[in-house]
Amino acid sequence: MKTSLRVSFCQLNKLQQLDLSYNLFQGILPPCFNNLTSLRLLDLSYNQLSGNVSPSLLPNLTSLEYINLSHNQFEGSFSISSLANHSKLQVVILGSDNNKFEVETEYPAGWVPLFQLKGLVLSSCKLTGDLPGFLQYQFRNNSLMGQLLPLRPNTRISSLDISHNQLDGQLQENVAHMIPNMEYLNLSNNGFEGILPSSIAEMISLRVLDLSANNFSGEVPKHLFATKDLMVLKLSNNKLHGEIFSRDFNLTWLEILHLDNNQFTGTLSNVISRSSRLWVLDVSNNYMSGEIPSQIGNMTYLTTLVLGNNIFKGKLPPEISQLHRLEFLDISQNALSGSLPSLKNLLSLKHLHLQGNMFMGLIPKDFLNSSNLLTLDMRDNGLFGSIPNSISTLLGLRILSLRGNLFSGFIPNHLCHLTEISLMDLSNNSFSGPIPKCFGLIQFGEMKKEDNVFGQFIKMTYKWNSLLVYASYLVKDLGPSSLVYNEKDEVEFVTKNRRDSYKGGILEFMSGLDLSCNNLIGEIPHELGMLSSIRALNLSHNQLNGSIPKSFSNFSLIESLDLSYNNLGGEIPLELVELNFLAVFSVAYNNISGRVPDTKAQFGTFDESSYEGNPFLCGAPLKRKCNTSIEPPCAPSQSFESEAKWHDIDHVVFFASFTTSYIMILLGFATILYINPYWRHRWFNFIEECMYSCYYFASDSLSKLSTYLYN
Repeated sequence: MKTSLRVSFCQLNKLQQLDLSYNLFQGILPPCFNNLTSLRLLDLSYNQLSGNVSPSLLPNLTSLEYINLSHNQFEGSFSISSLANHSKLQVVILGSDNNKFEVETEYPAGWVPLFQLKGLVLSSCKLTGDLPGFLQYQFRNNSLMGQLLPLRPNTRISSLDISHNQLDGQLQENVAHMIPNMEYLNLSNNGFEGILPSSIAEMISLRVLDLSANNFSGEVPKHLFATKDLMVLKLSNNKLHGEIFSRDFNLTWLEILHLDNNQFTGTLSNVISRSSRLWVLDVSNNYMSGEIPSQIGNMTYLTTLVLGNNIFKGKLPPEISQLHRLEFLDISQNALSGSLPSLKNLLSLKHLHLQGNMFMGLIPKDFLNSSNLLTLDMRDNGLFGSIPNSISTLLGLRILSLRGNLFSGFIPNHLCHLTEISLMDLSNNSFSGPIPKCFGLIQFGEMKKEDNVFGQFIKMTYKWNSLLVYASYLVKDLGPSSLVYNEKDEVEFVTKNRRDSYKGGILEFMSGLDLSCNNLIGEIPHELGMLSSIRALNLSHNQLNGSIPKSFSNFSLIESLDLSYNNLGGEIPLELVELNFLAVFSVAYNNISGRVPDTKAQFGTFDESSYEGNPFLCGAPLKRKCNTSIEPPCAPSQSFESEAKWHDIDHVVFFASFTTSYIMILLGFATILYINPYWRHRWFNFIEECMYSCYYFASDSLSKLSTYLYN
């Protein structure tokens, strides 16, 4: 239930703790909150509060020790100087979810805080330039050195989160000496640059280190990989390089490791043997090489394994099926080869990405058995044969991509059991036969109210132990209450004549069916018109015939419809003009006749390329004009009748009858030779004379040529 904060709270002037976090409160903060002068703890986080934070709201609350206003919809500017006289303040957590909230740290100029913080979070507060100047006063009788550090050590502060701002500069070499007791350090999503100081490894209490999404370069200090208590390390999206898992790597307590989007090299051997407690391992988009060790089966805590876009080679070890907690597996865009092992024991698996490798052979009959599977992406490999029946048991599957393999045979009807599918890509294979009529029963984008499977796939909460305890009050986390890891799925799909990648929540709204570049025959089932929520349909480059179903006018949300390069006939249904979202439409290179639909609504945006290659199609935007006279129609000429008959011919029947006739003639000729000895001898003599004639002709020609060249 959504409601606003009641002013009746303001009468509780003896109240010492007010924790309203994780509710649905909305509206503005009542100005009378400044009457709560005894308040020691104020937590309004994770609500829907909005408006400005009044500058007169907090100055009177000088007893505050803990304040958390994060994860609301606040906007405008808030000056942290309004807390300057709060000498007991230990933890400040500010931020907003709408990117409209700005924390002012330098106004008024020269203000001096009385507080000494233990935890500070100013995430997504639009900070720019250097670190806030007031931080220098968190180290009594000292001053900042460069962008970050004091001149003398401070042992009080243990948590610092200034992520998602626009801070820049370098980390000083003596960072560990100045803040030796740091347990949680988050500088992510800023503009910090330069090399990582080697002394960072001397923060012996460090549990969480997040330096991701900056411009750090150079190699990672080797001693960092021997930090005793480090549990979370995120260095992704920088410019770091070097061999990452060397002999010095010994983070035995590490649980979350993000190294993606850098330039690291090396193999996986050391991390697998020395970090068996890992939940998350992401080394994607680097230059890692070697084989995936079979010992990976010992990392039984793994829930997320992302190795994509590297240079791994060899086979996928069958021991990977021992990772029973695995939910996200991405080994795409490598040089892995061989046949696929059975993964039927990965019962928790939700997303499987095998695309862009060199896997070959049949898909194992017992390949998968996870009822939780949402994504199966196996495109661009060398897999062949038919689609096994086991795929149809994955009833929760939303995305199936088998594009760019060597699959053949009919598209199996058992795929129609996957009624939750929103994206299916079977293009660029050798499938034959008709399109299954039961495809009209598949969901293809028809969302349910409770659907939200692609927004945040894997949510992992990591608690750490630095707590702020009030004698008889609630225990509150010092700094961020949790570290949340989200792995958002990403899938590539061709629509609107281009290849796009869809990631995260957008997959909730994307739907499509791509059967292009196969050998499909027969008519397009009118049952496909039942896919009212589909956004992209591509049946191009097949051998489909018949007419375009009028039921396609039910595609109320479709944006891309490609039927080009087939043998379709008839006219374009005029009802398609009502498709208001259609951005790409092509019936090029078919045998369609009649008039192009009126150039109104979306059909007014299509040019000649959408209709070219249809000799009997006329009207704008084609140059061929239609006969608009109202004279009664004449009987067609003989030549036109012959053309129409050739146009209407069934190519399958034609080729079948031609082949049968050819075989019958050959068999009849052989039978005559077998029965009649006279004709048999005459035939053999004729063949012998032809052979001798060819021989002497070639011999004489070569002799004359050699004589000519010699003279």
